[in-house]
Amino acid sequence: MALYKPVVVQTCPRLGERITQDTVYWEGYKAPIQIKEFGAVNKIDFSPVPPRNYAVTASSRIHIYGRYSHEPIKTFSRFKDAAYCGTYRDDGNLLVAGSDEGIIRLFDISGKAPLRQFDGHTKPVHVAGFLSDKYRIFSGGDDYSSKLWDIPSGTEIVSYREHTDYVRCGCASKVNADVFVTGSYDHTVKLFDARTKSSIITIEHGQPVESVLLFPSGGLLVSAGGRYVKVWDVLKGGQLLVSLKNHHKTVTCLCLNSSGQRLLSGSLDRHVKIYSTTSYKVVHSFSYAAPILSLALSVSTLEIFLGKVITDTFYITEIIYFCCLAFQKNDFSVSKPVKRALRKYDKLLKSFDSSKALDAVLEPSIRLHTPEVTVAVMQELHRRGTLRSALAGRDEKQINLLLTFVARRVIEPRFTPILVTVADMITDIYQPVLGQSAIVDRQFLRLQEAIGKEIDYQGELLEVLGMMDTLFASFAEKKVTCLEENRSNSPTEIIETD
Repeated sequence: MALYKPVVVQTCPRLGERITQDTVYWEGYKAPIQIKEFGAVNKIDFSPVPPRNYAVTASSRIHIYGRYSHEPIKTFSRFKDAAYCGTYRDDGNLLVAGSDEGIIRLFDISGKAPLRQFDGHTKPVHVAGFLSDKYRIFSGGDDYSSKLWDIPSGTEIVSYREHTDYVRCGCASKVNADVFVTGSYDHTVKLFDARTKSSIITIEHGQPVESVLLFPSGGLLVSAGGRYVKVWDVLKGGQLLVSLKNHHKTVTCLCLNSSGQRLLSGSLDRHVKIYSTTSYKVVHSFSYAAPILSLALSVSTLEIFLGKVITDTFYITEIIYFCCLAFQKNDFSVSKPVKRALRKYDKLLKSFDSSKALDAVLEPSIRLHTPEVTVAVMQELHRRGTLRSALAGRDEKQINLLLTFVARRVIEPRFTPILVTVADMITDIYQPVLGQSAIVDRQFLRLQEAIGKEIDYQGELLEVLGMMDTLFASFAEKKVTCLEENRSNSPTEIIETD
């Protein structure tokens, strides 16, 4: 016996809903995988080199998770207290992290003990990263200071004390090896050049700054704080280009996709907003179960999107476009058969119980919220030739329910073809009982009225189409006449030839 195929429910876009490439792309992501950590996750960072494992900083340790297994493959735990901001170097060989002790530690990915330890901050260090020359580290701490460190010698190069509150975020320029940015709870963003003794640009964000981001070109800076995401033109001295207010609570984190065409922001309102960097309009949104504090995107063909929440759980959402992968000649794929749980109406259809299958899709939870499922089952019964028998033998209450549904939905173009057939069958079956129930008679009158109105609307539309055809025809005639006149009045050019 052949396997039963579930009823195919035709889906139609809702009125006013616009299906864009972004909608298709982002909705292609799988449901999140949840991974428990030992404490609140404060940083997730992907290795910039294959296999693109990712570092998760939580509590007093940093776990390195496997790119495909999502299991810890290495742990750095040489912290006496909380660790912060575990960040990879561009070559993926080194990892730097701050700590609650005010110490910055530098790790070799292939080892366990710190290669270097940088002492100088007097309070917790929440910001640590590499300059693009790979030999210097920048940092920011709760002692209001921003510092530069030399990796080979392990010494402090310069210290900036321009912020007046905690320094909680920062990033380095990929274009200029001497430039880095810090954001502070004093509402300012400062751009520093290692060759100078003070900041070269100060930007007033207006709220405590939670995250900063430089575009790959280095010309644009994004800051997040309060409910605002703001974009600044660095080349014009920090001129404000656009201010976005799409979140309902504090925006805590930012990140860009690999092409720089999409900007992502996470917030305490449990949403991740995705913006186009050409129009700065929201093109998609994700919703999670808890407030979000950090984001990361893998720079690979098969991207992974991670959203870290304020609890000790972080999510992994993986795209399902496997067609983007390039398979080698010797590669092969093995797939397991997926067992799908049949819905109630499918089980009844499988056992050829047509009447009960129709009853199942006339329940309020289905016929009111997903009428397309009810119509799909009616269409399947009609295809099988059992629709008439499923409609027959019903009492007053059931007939009333059927007529109410048909009268309400028959005017919807996507449902009209099959519901007109259902209406004809109901009329043929229950015509002999007309006049015996006031409720059923009333529903038949409603159905007649709904169909009558729709016929009138169609007649009016045909009249409008006729008038439009007449107008278009008259415009075309005038255009042809004008062209003929122009040709008759135009001078004739004579070309003499030998």
